Amino acid sequence: MIQVKSKWLASVVATVLGFAAVVAQAEAEMKPFILGSTSGGAVADKVADVKKSLQDNGFEIAGDYSPYDTAHIIVVTNGALKKAAASHERAGYVAVQRVSITKVGDQVQVAYTNPPYMAAAYQVEDSLAGVASSLKSALGAIKEYGPEDGLTADDLNGYHYTFGMEYFDEPYELASYGSHKEAVAAVEKGLAAGSGGTAKIYRIDIPGTKQTIFGVGLTAGESGNKYMDDNFIMTEIDFKETRSTAHLPYEVLVNGGDIEALHARFRIAMNFPDLSMMGSNSFMNIMPSPDAIEEALTKAAGGKTGGW
Repeated sequence: MIQVKSKWLASVVATVLGFAAVVAQAEAEMKPFILGSTSGGAVADKVADVKKSLQDNGFEIAGDYSPYDTAHIIVVTNGALKKAAASHERAGYVAVQRVSITKVGDQVQVAYTNPPYMAAAYQVEDSLAGVASSLKSALGAIKEYGPEDGLTADDLNGYHYTFGMEYFDEPYELASYGSHKEAVAAVEKGLAAGSGGTAKIYRIDIPGTKQTIFGVGLTAGESGNKYMDDNFIMTEIDFKETRSTAHLPYEVLVNGGDIEALHARFRIAMNFPDLSMMGSNSFMNIMPSPDAIEEALTKAAGGKTGGW
């Protein structure tokens, strides 16, 4: 009898501890980026080694982007990310993780997006802990960083910056076509033409769905609108000692025949949740950027701009 009670008690304790572990994980604060390593040298010297390490740890290189001279971004995917991207009809955003190599003074910082943070922000149930472990094996993990205080998964599931600013489920509606094939073709055409100052960085078709995610670089050029330009925006908001370069590039999601992109007031805020509203290096300095980004991406999607 004593043995039965002991087994019953052990089972109850195990259940309670397991539930506590789940609750603790849900309540743990996370930050959007992870610093993998720092070293000397040049950005270009690190790219090949970083790619090889990523590939050795099961990642596929989806694309590369150098938004400015001091930075290089490598976009990766794998089977686990694609599976998570198929978990709901707008989960395509989580199909990739972004790795940045950034020169800051004499230091080269290798960093990457935090998979559990991104999963929660995109309302994906899988925490992507396995993806996080693989990135750690490939690139190291010195610390999570971004805001001074992190956000919990519950915070991120329903995140918005403040009253009146958009949520995950309030994206830009860029254009709509009769089929997924037509919509994808329109984005391919627009990006190939550089419409709106855009450039194609990657494309991933999500298996088993009618979702296709595109990575899009934004460059104003000499005669364009600087407020949509990746370099300009990052100069204003990415000013801390440890850079958040892996915020880039932006995404466009083709979902069936509809083409959307996360609203900039959500997309920027989720990666820079402690950015001040006013003052130096604040949202005020890029106030026209959400509209400028929407216009550029709408042109890339072949949609109508100018309120028509």
